[in-house]
Amino acid sequence: MKKGFDKVKYIKDCEGRLKDKFDEIDDVALFNQAKVCEAFAEKRIAARHFCGTSGYGYGDEGRDCLGEVFARAFGAEAGIVSPHILSGTHALTVALFGILRPGDTLFCVSGMPYDTIRGVIYGEGNGSLRDFGIKFRCCDLTADGKFDLDGIKSGLEGASVVYIQRSRGYELRDAFSVEEIGSLCAFVRENGFKGCIFVDNCYGEFVEKREPAEVGADLIVGSLIKNPGGGLAQTGGYICGRSEYIDMIGKRLTAPSIGTEVGSHAIGYQYYYQGFFMAPHTVAQALKCSLLIGEAMAGLGYKNYPATDKVPHDITRAIEFGDADKMVDFIREVQYASPVDGYVTCEPWDMPGYDDKIIMAAGTFVSGASIELSADGPVKPPYIAYFQGGLTYEHGKYALLKILDKLV
Repeated sequence: MKKGFDKVKYIKDCEGRLKDKFDEIDDVALFNQAKVCEAFAEKRIAARHFCGTSGYGYGDEGRDCLGEVFARAFGAEAGIVSPHILSGTHALTVALFGILRPGDTLFCVSGMPYDTIRGVIYGEGNGSLRDFGIKFRCCDLTADGKFDLDGIKSGLEGASVVYIQRSRGYELRDAFSVEEIGSLCAFVRENGFKGCIFVDNCYGEFVEKREPAEVGADLIVGSLIKNPGGGLAQTGGYICGRSEYIDMIGKRLTAPSIGTEVGSHAIGYQYYYQGFFMAPHTVAQALKCSLLIGEAMAGLGYKNYPATDKVPHDITRAIEFGDADKMVDFIREVQYASPVDGYVTCEPWDMPGYDDKIIMAAGTFVSGASIELSADGPVKPPYIAYFQGGLTYEHGKYALLKILDKLV
């Protein structure tokens, strides 16, 4: 620690500058908590919905109502929520294979998608969409990280699905707001697009008062070990949207002749319901952690996205270090501040599904849960760490104290 630097005062000063943003986050959390409570009440959720089933799972009320609760809260017609969906990438994969057919074209309008979905889309000989005769094209973002409307307009012809990635992935840009996604949905419809508008909603749930399904998206997809699981869901993913698409996807999740009529989960559904109930509050905690880390790192001279003069549009934060050692030190301090495996020193490694060596801090109760305090990134120039999560704001402050000890 640099002599004379008072880290406690420094954090208090950061908090003072963020008070208005924290108040705004609390307002959004209250609004979204009401949406969730109303969904529970409308679907008449009772203790019996927490019970597990075995075998085929015919008549599994817990499974069916869970999808209905998610759909109601997210402003969608129908939903699939399943512990048998293994990750966000798996949820996206099931949804894409459910709605696309040989000869169709997937058009990504938010730049290149996240690393792990690339092999799903255009991998060779691995069972990808490309292997099944589904074409892919991509429209890059503008220099300031926004939708390129001219490029999108010229690329719409022949497209079957317009794909939007809400969060930044491993890019140095802001996440897209729901308002921006809504404007883009209106734009593609005005230009004659009649297919499915598909949003990778990972990291964005409950950050704003509306979800993409409420502003024109036909499908939204995400992981339960991110925002909507509230830190309690131990696995799983969701797919919500228009009923006709949910029906098609259900037949890919199980079998074309069966659809969503089957699917048992012997352990039961309490943590999925309870996690969704907790999610608006948990997301608010994560957003406050993000803003505090961002304000503190900006004050030390590190460029980070998004700027702290507004509430972020997702729970992730990109911090550019320009130096491999500083990036690695930052991520290691997040690990050392973790409740699980806090004694472990992270090392970069060739993680499956990624193009570069990844270093990842995830000392989490649920393995890899990025609604919990975590950080990761590819170890390559300009050496950007991607910080996310925080079940409690106090945990984020504790981690920041350790980070300041190391970096200042």
